[in-house]
Amino acid sequence: MEKVDLQVEGMTCSNCALSVTKYLQKEGLEQVKVNPIDGAVSFMADPNFSLSNIKKGISTMGYTVVDETLGTQQPSKKFLHNNKQRFLFTLPFTAILLLHMFHGMVDLHWLMNPWVQLVLCLPVFIVGMYFFGRSAVKSLKNGVPNMDVLITIGALAAFIYSLTGAILQLGNDYLFFETTATIITLVFMGNYLEERSVNATQKALKSLVKKQKVVANMIAFDENHEEQIFPIENSQLKSGDLVLIKTGEQVPADCKILWGDAMVNEAILTGESEPLYKEKKDIIIGGSVLYSGILKAQVTAAGKDTVLSSIIKMVQHAQAEKPPMQKLADRISAIFVPVVIGIAALTFLLSYFVFNIQGSDALMRSIAVLVISCPCAMGLATPAAIAVGLGRAAKKGILFRNATSLENFKNITQVVFDKTGTLTTGKFVIQNFHTTIEEEKFKHIVFSMEKYSSHPLASAVAEVWKSKTPLRWKKIEEVKGKGMLALDDKGNVYKLGSASFTNDAGTKEHNIFLSVNDEIKGWIDLGDNIRSEAKEVIQWFREKNIITIMLTGDKQSKAEKVAAELGIDQVIAECSPEEKLKKVAELNNLTPTAMVGDGINDAPALAKATLGISLSEASQLAMQTADVVLVNNGLQNLPTAMGLGKHTNITIKQNLFWAFAYNIIAIPIAAFGFLTPAFAALAMGLSDVVLGVNSVRLFVKKVI
Repeated sequence: MEKVDLQVEGMTCSNCALSVTKYLQKEGLEQVKVNPIDGAVSFMADPNFSLSNIKKGISTMGYTVVDETLGTQQPSKKFLHNNKQRFLFTLPFTAILLLHMFHGMVDLHWLMNPWVQLVLCLPVFIVGMYFFGRSAVKSLKNGVPNMDVLITIGALAAFIYSLTGAILQLGNDYLFFETTATIITLVFMGNYLEERSVNATQKALKSLVKKQKVVANMIAFDENHEEQIFPIENSQLKSGDLVLIKTGEQVPADCKILWGDAMVNEAILTGESEPLYKEKKDIIIGGSVLYSGILKAQVTAAGKDTVLSSIIKMVQHAQAEKPPMQKLADRISAIFVPVVIGIAALTFLLSYFVFNIQGSDALMRSIAVLVISCPCAMGLATPAAIAVGLGRAAKKGILFRNATSLENFKNITQVVFDKTGTLTTGKFVIQNFHTTIEEEKFKHIVFSMEKYSSHPLASAVAEVWKSKTPLRWKKIEEVKGKGMLALDDKGNVYKLGSASFTNDAGTKEHNIFLSVNDEIKGWIDLGDNIRSEAKEVIQWFREKNIITIMLTGDKQSKAEKVAAELGIDQVIAECSPEEKLKKVAELNNLTPTAMVGDGINDAPALAKATLGISLSEASQLAMQTADVVLVNNGLQNLPTAMGLGKHTNITIKQNLFWAFAYNIIAIPIAAFGFLTPAFAALAMGLSDVVLGVNSVRLFVKKVI
């Protein structure tokens, strides 16, 4: 199976997304995710599937699959290709038709001619039917009727009624051409306003996307081995290329500094405007900006492999995920259109046959019911809020793997922290060591083993005792949460790690032990510093009555010392990865629990927790199993992540309440004749705008 990503234009609500989803599933594709907000579509398919047939199928539904191979040179747009143009085209005809209301004040006898009204209405009707009518027919064919079905039936009913009145010369009481035109024009206006408000929810993500495109100064060498600089689009860079980056320029891709030092602004990833000092061997992230200095660097990742691309892709996938709260709205939206058509038909029958209301008035009530109903509002309630929440989070350096993770924050009542690398910096220094063998040999063996480990303790030792000629092992592996195990050509077994792992029968107060064939050959003590932001974060949780727990493999005495300094409620120390997993499972069964960790030994527990949270400095395994990744700044953004999760959930509830309340109140009002179809069309369009505006408030809302 291979993963396929497409960009589809023309989707306006969850009904559109549902139509595309059902089509793709019918074609045998799996793990289908469709985001109506930004048009991102992804699915898993057999390698032999026909992508061209899939694209053609989506196109026949009325949507456009963007050809990304054309880059910025997209095909020329057709006339009336967007809602703004359609609204501006239909507006003059509709405005003239509406002048008949002033016939008593001004002599407009020419406008009272039914054939003049037909001529004025016809361009609006043709444009409306071309867009709404085609969409309605295709949605019915696919078994998922969308909102355009309601608009089409309403406009068509008014037009046919009026055309019949004109042909049979039944008089002005049978002419509602202006109703047809007004419905179509105001829905175009509403769709345009809706597009603008929904696009605003993508503001943060679009700003990240823009940062991906930049011209790079590529370093190359001529036949005389002299350095030459060539401007090149960063999309053409490859891993291993050399680039020159000057003051004020944007870093074109993820790079490792080979020469120079600089102050780098990484606000795009961290939300912090304070520049960071970077020097030789440091990694700089594509999209960040050189505040001052000049660098020569080697590209480590380009294009879709960069950190920024990964962030954007993760946010897009998270937006396409449907959290539990969205599923109720989806189920209702799927049956909403047939129900509304039934209510509209019942309104006409009861008005005309039971309450003896004139046929034209009964028809107008029925049309008003069709037009004012708004399944889009229910469909957009959750995606709009999720898009803003994820966008703001990404801008602050908080990455959610899926939308459910964002929603799950609302239930968290306790947070479990790993110690090393999470509450502490993970940047250790060797404070003391002892060995029974030659000192240089001891250092050489330790480096040759630790260089293969991803643990912060190992990295600290390997950096200090670095050697250009490490030992060659017949076999070497990292044992999760315990240490390194190596075998040399002579069959000697080397263990480097905790006391229990190396079979030390004596003291356990040292950090790392080395044993050869189960005989202790030395130990190392390292010191670690508590993160500067840790105490403030723990205090924030205490103020919110959220229980804090330290869960670590470190010694009880060391763990209690750190916990006391930070004010952590509970300490569970000297745990293996299996014990961590078991403990998190127990805590999770009692109450929803978040786990914050960074190492390989934390990965199982992160996966087991209600919400797994990893730091960006963490091992790849920890990041892959986490639901949330905090990019840089350590724990600083953890309260913001929780606050955004809770306030996004509040916004979703507000949106859903408005969407349901609007329809529950508006449909009866229209059925009892208190709304004209024209006003109903205006109210329907504005209902979506209300949701968009409420969602966009999340950009500036105080969340902590």
